[in-house]
Amino acid sequence: MIAWQHLARRLWHGAVDHLDAPLLTITFCLMGVGLATIFSATYDSENRILNQLVNMAVALSLMWAVAQVPPQKLMRFAVPLYVGGLFLLVLVFMFGITVNGAQRWLHIGITRIQPSEIMKLAMPLMLAWYFHSHEANLKLRHYLIAALLLAVPFLLVAKQPDLGTAILIGAAGFYVLFFAGLQWKIMIGLAAAGLAAAPFLWHMLHDYQRRRIMTLIDPTSDPLGSGYHIIQSTIAIGSGGSAGKGWLQGTQTHLEFIPEKHTDFIFAVFAEEWGLLGNLVLLVLYLLLIGRGMMIAVNASTLFARLLAGSITLSLFTYVFINIGMVTGMLPVVGVPLPFMSYGGTALVTLCTGLGILMSIQTHRMLVKK
Repeated sequence: MIAWQHLARRLWHGAVDHLDAPLLTITFCLMGVGLATIFSATYDSENRILNQLVNMAVALSLMWAVAQVPPQKLMRFAVPLYVGGLFLLVLVFMFGITVNGAQRWLHIGITRIQPSEIMKLAMPLMLAWYFHSHEANLKLRHYLIAALLLAVPFLLVAKQPDLGTAILIGAAGFYVLFFAGLQWKIMIGLAAAGLAAAPFLWHMLHDYQRRRIMTLIDPTSDPLGSGYHIIQSTIAIGSGGSAGKGWLQGTQTHLEFIPEKHTDFIFAVFAEEWGLLGNLVLLVLYLLLIGRGMMIAVNASTLFARLLAGSITLSLFTYVFINIGMVTGMLPVVGVPLPFMSYGGTALVTLCTGLGILMSIQTHRMLVKK
């Protein structure tokens, strides 16, 4: 009996040794808030709650599995994952399934996948590996090659078109370049070049993308069309006041005024029910999550781990910034979910995998120091 108890304790400690308690606690809090908000947004559809519970179980299991893998072994997946993801993006371009005017998915047997999600993690892995491999003699040409490695998948995803995912992939890659020491004068030059090219880029955008940008300037110009999302979400947020209307009491939500209320616009549902105070609590949770991620990045033991942890953490910030920005009418609507809150499995799996990598970097660093 004692031997079995000893074995059980060893198995338990082995299972939790590589889980970072602060990250896990904050993630559970956000998932709990998200589940309650999804229930309020879709209380008439029990299947969505059950499906989201399954999504959470799968995502958390994958997070645990990735956390067990040392960063040195994660590095071996960088090139194969990047090349495989790039190959799948090319297949999407050639044979992908078109849904609502966007060609983003591939059929594989009984299901379909969205390869662009793979690139959200493959990109920072690849660039972190690349800079780690040339750490001793980094020169300008290495940054140019890294920029090319970033540009190819970015353009393939933007072409689908999926501007929201392309921005997230581009941001993940840029953060690696930034943490690897990209000079400020180069970044300022690139920003200036981007502004100069804005008139040409404008004509490259799809009609619906141009309408979204114009709607940002004046949502009332098309209140029943492209401006509808922003108008209704800002009404919901404003009607929440300082303390909110209470859980399950949101009128904009339950009268079906808020579009995509359980996915991209779930923040409007939350804000209407919990008000300014609830929004502040939610933002504090996100700040704690990002702060913990940056601490892990600062204390990482290798350049690869530092670059990867920093990119994953700031990518989380980008998710939150873009989603809340578009729901509040500060940014164009680009279809980016709110981390751990929005309904859906694909983004949740990607985010939890990223957290698993952060946990691996943190806990294996601690084991090495011991």
